[in-house]
Amino acid sequence: MTDIGEVDCEKDLGIVTDRHLTFEKHIQAKVNTANKIMGMIRRTFTALDNPTFRCLFKTMVRPHLEYAQSVWSPYRKKDVITIENVLRRASKLVPGLKDLTYPERLQVLGLPTMAYRRIRGDMIEVFKILNGHYDSEVNLHLEKNTGSTRGNSHKLFKERCRTKGRQMFFRLRIVDVWNSLPDDVIGAGSVLSFEKRLDKYWQNQGIKFNFDEKLVTTPGHYASLSIDENDLDIEA
Repeated sequence: MTDIGEVDCEKDLGIVTDRHLTFEKHIQAKVNTANKIMGMIRRTFTALDNPTFRCLFKTMVRPHLEYAQSVWSPYRKKDVITIENVLRRASKLVPGLKDLTYPERLQVLGLPTMAYRRIRGDMIEVFKILNGHYDSEVNLHLEKNTGSTRGNSHKLFKERCRTKGRQMFFRLRIVDVWNSLPDDVIGAGSVLSFEKRLDKYWQNQGIKFNFDEKLVTTPGHYASLSIDENDLDIEA
């Protein structure tokens, strides 16, 4: 019999998972990679106009910060800020934008916050799961809520959990946001159509250009997308 060694983290399929499931080391590694690429872009291009910067960031930098994000999506505020700072600093490279605020720079560039991109990505994943876009042999079951008639016709059931950290796991954090979407959005016939309808429905969400804003689900109600470090209860 061989004893299995104890490790603090393990990398599998490109994701570094730690014992507390904070994904801090994974996030830092991806941020470092993104910053290195931005440094290369800064040294290579003497001048960046808006279209060129937008194209470079979307194709060379952002994919590193979004790969498999439904698994490791940050829920601690400090990690959310760490990722957002990549785009915050990068957006200052475009001439004429340095003196603008971060939300103003994003509006000029036509780029949403990384926080908005993550919750949008979560909704796309939910749409794919519920509409059978993944292998049927893979267990990606999301339980539907059959006991409520309010909201859309594909409402999901939200499990109860004891810790705030677990509330931010994928199958729990997506429920309130998904349930807030109207039928004309979730009833899209394809993934592309769903993306367009979702962007149109969320076009006035404050979080799109200001990551400090909360995502409004229903009037007076907001989705919790991050947790303050002092309020986080991690099970050992």
